[in-house]
Amino acid sequence: MTVGRERITIGLAADAPAQATTAGAGADGTRAQLFAEVLTAGPLSRTQLAQRTGLSQSTVTKVVNPLIEAGYVAETGEHSVGVGRPQRLLEVAASRHAVIGVKLAPGTVTGVLTDLRAQVLCVRERRLTAGHDPAAAISAAAAVVLDLMASDRGAPDRLIGVGVGVGGHVDPGAGRVVHSGILGWDEVAVAAPLGAATGLPTVVGNDVDALAVAERWFGLGRGVDTFALVTVGPGIGCGLFLGGELFTGSSGLAGELGHIPVRADGEECGCGRRGCLETVASDEAILRGIERAGGARPASIEDAVRLARAGDAAAAAAFTSMGEELGRALATLGNLINPARIILAGERADAFDLFGQSCENAWRAHSFSTASRDCALTVDVTDDAQWARGAACLVIREAVAG
Repeated sequence: MTVGRERITIGLAADAPAQATTAGAGADGTRAQLFAEVLTAGPLSRTQLAQRTGLSQSTVTKVVNPLIEAGYVAETGEHSVGVGRPQRLLEVAASRHAVIGVKLAPGTVTGVLTDLRAQVLCVRERRLTAGHDPAAAISAAAAVVLDLMASDRGAPDRLIGVGVGVGGHVDPGAGRVVHSGILGWDEVAVAAPLGAATGLPTVVGNDVDALAVAERWFGLGRGVDTFALVTVGPGIGCGLFLGGELFTGSSGLAGELGHIPVRADGEECGCGRRGCLETVASDEAILRGIERAGGARPASIEDAVRLARAGDAAAAAAFTSMGEELGRALATLGNLINPARIILAGERADAFDLFGQSCENAWRAHSFSTASRDCALTVDVTDDAQWARGAACLVIREAVAG
């Protein structure tokens, strides 16, 4: 099954604290780095891997051999260069293992079964009828995982684990959600109860970080060492790749773009503070903006999109305002980390035609020096299955890192 997506490209293409997490540092990071290189550019010989990564050939061989023994990478075919012996090529052993990724969102649990290349083989979804109750959400997630396991007779023997993406502050080491404003959760254990219900090792991570990994491996972040993935919709999220590595900060909070303060006396945010970016650039901000412009509040954000596309002045103005606010935030982000690319994704990326021009104008107007000229602003419209695929990538990264 292929997960569909739409892409749009606009324009041209610091030291962290001692405890900062650049996911994939050290020896484990070398394993993950080489696996990702084979995944995204393979088949490759060991010599080609050394050339592409800057590692010595002896290091490549030392790291790759355990990946072969574990069934993550396989030798396939030969590559002849000059008069020497042909070199064996390496590729990801896609069918040897399977992975499940789960996206926990307000009202919905979406899961995918993938192979080791994170190619989606099956999708399952369940609606949540008990609001954001953690026990109900985890129970629904377990049911989705079991459904996916049953969809593939060989899956139980091939499965290496389950990855779960959740919006908010996540502690991957503890497998718990520290705080999620969008779900209304505080200190909710996810990995332990879900693992107990499914019998599978479970990894939990921030959903935008997970999607950023998928973008790095397969999407618009492929081959881009420093980029930011910004998601727009019910909330505003941000995943960061710095120097080729996922950066999550000292406690997993890096990238909380939606909660930078932009209005000293602004609306109350779901996080409990006032004036966050989410209060002026999220779905709720658009709905409130339509009311302020003299229109009736739409029943849903989808209705707001339809109104704006039909020429409703209040709806059009609300999207324009949202784009301006988002563009200023992107300029702040660009001025801070100077990325080569900013990728806009999330539920509202498909309405870029309504807010894109004002967003780009504000981004360029508030970018310092050549920051916006040095950066490509792109749009990648993704669905829930793509988010779940990102969660599957978290499992693959952890497994190959050993």
